[in-house]
Amino acid sequence: MEKLLPVIIGVVALIIGFVVGKILSGNKAKEIEDAAKKEADLLLNKTEAEAEALKKSKALEAKEYFLKKRGEWDEEKVRRKQKHQERENQVRDKENGLKDRQKQASIKAEENARKSKDLDKLKINLTEQLNLLNTKKEKVEKQHESFVKQLEKISNLSAEEAKNQLVQTLKNDAKNDAMAHVKLIMEEAKANASKEAKKIVIKTIQRTAAEHAIENTVSVFNLESDDQKGQIIGREGRNIRALEAATGCEIVVDDTPEAIIISGFDPIRREITRLSLQRLTADGRIHPARIEEIVKKTHKQLDEHIREIGQRTVIDLGISGLHPELVRYVGRMRFRSSYGQNLLQHSRETANLCATMAAEMGLNPKLAKRAGLLHDIGKVPEEDSELSHALLGMKLCEKYGEHAAVCNAVGAHHDEVEMKYAISPIVQACDAISGARPGARREVMDSYLQRIKDLEDLALEFEGVEKVYAIQAGREVRVIVESEKVSDSRAGELSFEISQKIEKEMTYPGQVKVTVIREMRSVSVAK
Repeated sequence: MEKLLPVIIGVVALIIGFVVGKILSGNKAKEIEDAAKKEADLLLNKTEAEAEALKKSKALEAKEYFLKKRGEWDEEKVRRKQKHQERENQVRDKENGLKDRQKQASIKAEENARKSKDLDKLKINLTEQLNLLNTKKEKVEKQHESFVKQLEKISNLSAEEAKNQLVQTLKNDAKNDAMAHVKLIMEEAKANASKEAKKIVIKTIQRTAAEHAIENTVSVFNLESDDQKGQIIGREGRNIRALEAATGCEIVVDDTPEAIIISGFDPIRREITRLSLQRLTADGRIHPARIEEIVKKTHKQLDEHIREIGQRTVIDLGISGLHPELVRYVGRMRFRSSYGQNLLQHSRETANLCATMAAEMGLNPKLAKRAGLLHDIGKVPEEDSELSHALLGMKLCEKYGEHAAVCNAVGAHHDEVEMKYAISPIVQACDAISGARPGARREVMDSYLQRIKDLEDLALEFEGVEKVYAIQAGREVRVIVESEKVSDSRAGELSFEISQKIEKEMTYPGQVKVTVIREMRSVSVAK
């Protein structure tokens, strides 16, 4: 028993240890289970929250999508309704047009029927009148023979003797008319000088006709692609603002494909802007500092180009000894226009006209050509002046040592100073010729149409005038008169009276030719 006691105690201890271990392991498992439950609850709550947020987000997206589709559908509905309305209007307009054409065709058919009836009546009436006229003609011939016999009896003269007396009387009347014609010829002879002068002017124009150019206030700069527009504009428009500030021109970037517009009244600034843009786009580096640098370089190079233009012009015209500043002013005229006419072309043309006219009149052609080239030099000053361009040009010519005759011709070509030299009126006349020839200058369409209307209305005021047509840009007026009211002699007088009235009451370049047309028509129809 004593030997079994330790064994029993060991077994009991082992059992107690086993039971205690079981109890301890059960408590630990319960703790793990509780922790797992808590973690599962937290994960479940988190999942539910995320699911709820996702649900709300998807619901909001679905609502936005629905509203977007609904807006698109409303726009489509409005567009279809407008298109439907436009088609209804087109159909209605076509129906109305068809009704109008049918109505016009009906009216025209009725008018043609009425005219046909009137024509038949007129034909019957003319036939009756023709028969009556033949009857009266026979009676008149018989009465004429009777009157001739009675006159021979009363006057004791034969028909031949009476004819001779009548011829003598007509000769006396013809002498009186001849004296009147002699007086008219004398007056025409006095006007020959004016005619010869006009011939010289016409020959001069024909010999010195030159091409002309019309300058606008807008230049177009072409781009290689539309992507370059963004580079020119720059971030928030800083590049284009810098370019406009440096050049003084406005740059318009619109929807025009591969092109931008340079706008400005100064052609030299527009040219600087165009050349600067050309260099900037070729280089690719476009920023405000680079823009200022390029504009300065371009301005300097354009000044040199202007001097070259002036030098080439004076060499072409054969003018020597011109002051360098005047040569530069001549080059600046290339980029200036007056009334739509390029100033340098106008001055070259005037110079050639002056030389030719001076040679025709036996004066110094070189001096006249010099004055003609410089007559508008006052239109290209670098600084503003209160003087007119003629007086300013005269001051410039005096400042740079030009001949006194040249200075006077420049200042007097608009009658602002007295003409003291023979070439002064030549420069004035040639300036007017170059500016007034057809095509030299542009006219505003409204003023042009008004002048044409005034010409036609003026001629319509005369009695007997039926229709008037102004042709050849208002340089000729065709007047059609009624043959019953205006005789052939009156037609000549009417032409003179209309030309005199135009000369007194209207202002126009060149001259206006008045042609009066009197036409007598007799129409018969053979069937």
